[in-house]
Amino acid sequence: AYIHSNGLETYVQLGLVWDKASTRAYVKNNLFFNLKYNDAAFVKLAYDATEAKDLNRLIELDNECNALKSAQEVRVGSQKLGLRVFKIFSLHIEDELIEAWNQLIQTKQSKNHYAIIYGMMTSLMNIPLKEALYAYFYNAANGIVINAVKLIPLGQLDGQDILFNLIEDIEKLSQEALNIDEDKIGICSVA
Repeated sequence: AYIHSNGLETYVQLGLVWDKASTRAYVKNNLFFNLKYNDAAFVKLAYDATEAKDLNRLIELDNECNALKSAQEVRVGSQKLGLRVFKIFSLHIEDELIEAWNQLIQTKQSKNHYAIIYGMMTSLMNIPLKEALYAYFYNAANGIVINAVKLIPLGQLDGQDILFNLIEDIEKLSQEALNIDEDKIGICSVA
């Protein structure tokens, strides 16, 4: 997941992201105005569906997530990462949902988006939802910062400082994502 920059290249090329301050703003906006209403929302909903052992809801969420990822690169990247995560963790978890989802994979009836698989696996591993969301947001922020350090370039200390200064924001986002308004899923306004 660390190779996905969430469109940072375009912002750098346009001169909109060029230093530590503009990078921090880009990361923060991406978390609050994109990820919160897209992948993090799907993590939360997939987690809940897994808790309820609702395979049909998981399939529905996977299809909705697929429909919202209009850019092919983003869609395929999410699917490949989700499938990898499923293959890794399904070897260590015994559950009827794992078996059922594996059948969907074998029959090519699932899209396997990362957010859906992540929500499913964290639920099955009994990771508290807020902690799972925190890790999801932090990992996304970390991926963007890693790319910014290389692309802009920024110093590694600048990158670490950006992440450190996002801790309270990530805590807030993790709390807010627990009660996401499903009518807002899919909105995106990074800029």
